[in-house]
Amino acid sequence: MKTPRNPRNELIAGLLIAGLLAWPGLVQGQPSAHYVPGSEGIKAATLPPPGFYLRDYNLFYDASQLNDAHGNKIDAAGADAFVYANVPRLLWITETKVLGGYLGVDALLPIEYTSLQVNTPAGRFSDQTFGIGDFFAEGTWSAHPEHFDFALAAGFWAPTGDSSPFLTTRAGAGYWTAMLTAGATWYIDHDKQWAVSALNRYEFNSEKNDTDITPGQVYTLEWGVSRTFMKTWDVGAVGYYQQQVTGTTGTGTSGELGRVAGVGPEISAFFPKIMLGVSFRWVYEFMAESRLQGQTFTLTLTKRF
Repeated sequence: MKTPRNPRNELIAGLLIAGLLAWPGLVQGQPSAHYVPGSEGIKAATLPPPGFYLRDYNLFYDASQLNDAHGNKIDAAGADAFVYANVPRLLWITETKVLGGYLGVDALLPIEYTSLQVNTPAGRFSDQTFGIGDFFAEGTWSAHPEHFDFALAAGFWAPTGDSSPFLTTRAGAGYWTAMLTAGATWYIDHDKQWAVSALNRYEFNSEKNDTDITPGQVYTLEWGVSRTFMKTWDVGAVGYYQQQVTGTTGTGTSGELGRVAGVGPEISAFFPKIMLGVSFRWVYEFMAESRLQGQTFTLTLTKRF
């Protein structure tokens, strides 16, 4: 059902787009979330064994639809968004064990290109930027009993990227976020050829710089079902669900709770001779409310040193 053109819809479009961020957020159009759903896929809750790793995410997001709170397209918005984010992430899983699990730390700093066009009450907005986003760091705990992998983590996003309280494509979000993570991968059969994984994240946000706006809390679920072939190849289906749990507060906010869900295929491989892992996934968003609806392509390279 098409949404009729009226000033209220144009205002909603302007407010929604005004909250978009890049690697955190603009990639998926969620005003409150730093974490981008779909960053992880097959065996998302599985951390590697002790060692040093460099994981490089290459994420492409394309969307030409902005939806209202009922999931209907806002034709008046005329939204057209494209984002490329390159996100290098350093991981160190130590040999130190606590309660049967290894302690680790990791950090990332995204680099993003963003192109955005949208109709606002003030007219057609069109902008594109290239910049560094917000820094993230966390501590992790990971265990690997016989048929399971478990992971716990606690981390924070720091507002290091360039940001603005107004409509912008700048890469920074402009606020601090604390994020808690918990997940598990279950290997169903004795040979560990079949795996089911679920990774949960929850974000608590602070007030945005130079405003009285505090983005709402966000829950994210990423899942995957996969089959291993020739010991080093995995093929499967992945998906995500992200829900804004509490409303954004402050001047000009609507209180609407955005959510999105997507599903798609993934293929991944590990090459032991060069200690390199490669994965590619495509996730199509089949539902979105109070946010952009589009599709995500992610190419991830993981190198062990």
